[in-house]
Amino acid sequence: MKCLHLLYTLLFGVAVLLFFGLAYPHHLHYQEQYQLFLFDSTYVWEIVKLPGGVADLLGRFCTQFFLFAWVGAFVIALLLSVIQLLILRLLNSQFSIVNSQLAYGLTFVPSFLLWLFLLDENALLGGVWAVLLTLLAIWGYVMAPSGWLRRILILVTLPVLYWIALGGSHYHRYPTVIPYLLYAAWLSAVILPLVVRSFKFQVSSFKFLVPSFKVQGLTFLLVAVVMGVIVWKNANFKAEKVMKYDFMACHQQWNRIFETICLEKPNNQIGVTVQNLALAMQGKLLDRLFDFNQNGIQGLLPDVKEDATSPLPTAEAFYQLGMINVAQRTVFEAQEATLDFQKSGRCYKRLAQTNLINGQYEVACKYLMALQKTLFYRDWANETLPLLGNEKAIASHPEYGRLRQWAYKDDNYFSDHVTPEMLENLYSCNPDNRMAYQYLLAYYMLTGDRERFNQFMSTKQ
Repeated sequence: MKCLHLLYTLLFGVAVLLFFGLAYPHHLHYQEQYQLFLFDSTYVWEIVKLPGGVADLLGRFCTQFFLFAWVGAFVIALLLSVIQLLILRLLNSQFSIVNSQLAYGLTFVPSFLLWLFLLDENALLGGVWAVLLTLLAIWGYVMAPSGWLRRILILVTLPVLYWIALGGSHYHRYPTVIPYLLYAAWLSAVILPLVVRSFKFQVSSFKFLVPSFKVQGLTFLLVAVVMGVIVWKNANFKAEKVMKYDFMACHQQWNRIFETICLEKPNNQIGVTVQNLALAMQGKLLDRLFDFNQNGIQGLLPDVKEDATSPLPTAEAFYQLGMINVAQRTVFEAQEATLDFQKSGRCYKRLAQTNLINGQYEVACKYLMALQKTLFYRDWANETLPLLGNEKAIASHPEYGRLRQWAYKDDNYFSDHVTPEMLENLYSCNPDNRMAYQYLLAYYMLTGDRERFNQFMSTKQ
């Protein structure tokens, strides 16, 4: 019977793994890029000193592995599976085996609710850890000998549990949002034993009607089908597609972007922006501009919005064009717009690059030293630090040297709305800047400004 329990849990864990690994990987990437976990005592203390801080810290620690989608999917699958096994263990330790078999499928309900909770890209993993830590505390209490020791244990456990897991303000990126699904999962995990206690079946007669293993299988199948349909219907696959384009632009996967847009022409703002950036990076923007969906000039360099998500693909275009100061400002403001006030590994890396290109070495060093305290950005930071102040090395660098040459040579005023004059100025600074050339002509083509298009072409000749 125990092997059958483990088989059902394994099936559940595999389902979670495949869902986040295949259908929802870029939600995990999105989570990772809006936090910066530091192996630093001050950073750790600032988190754990708050109520619920231990759960928050564990959630942040695990989220850094979301940089690799399959690793992140495995972490989530493992946590949800452990929660289900803990609930099953609590039932079997307190109630009759038949009653627990009848309620077997219900042991998956809290994990399914947590799965549903994590469909929200702003739901934080600390909430899952809060449920797990609560269950571990309950299990420890149940396993303790009855009597005065158990009373002492509960007196000690309650305030400690409140400190490590019951803060509640760290479980969603938006502080004003109440994570009802998380609370529902927590309550279902706690009150499930009370529900089982209320079963009034005649155990002696029921066990001869249906074999116990079939009861477990039927209850598991029923809950799995119902909750599985609910999870799938509530998954935001539209947002997943947008996040995919943002992820590919962040990692400069231009060939993959081109292959993707040839299969499915993007029709959302971020997708179109990334599409045109990839075409320009491959020198195909002018030739293939009207082969794909466009959104007017907003498809090239859209106006910067006051949120943490949409400005980053636009900032990537600014950066690749050589508009370094505009890219730096856009990235910095995007990071500051993160409502839970966390920092971003992705933004820190780009801010280090823009300050390096601009020769602001002390500022770049600040970001690089922070990245040195991370797990997955440390190597890049160590490789980049020797470039600080090394003008010859920067000039010969294939990316930083090129962008430093392309950047504006004089101070200019920039609004949030990109104008052709800005692109003309960028191109006049360095006629080798083919990105600026492509974007400028594409701007004229999308606005239908034949006069300025012909004027520019005549002066160029």
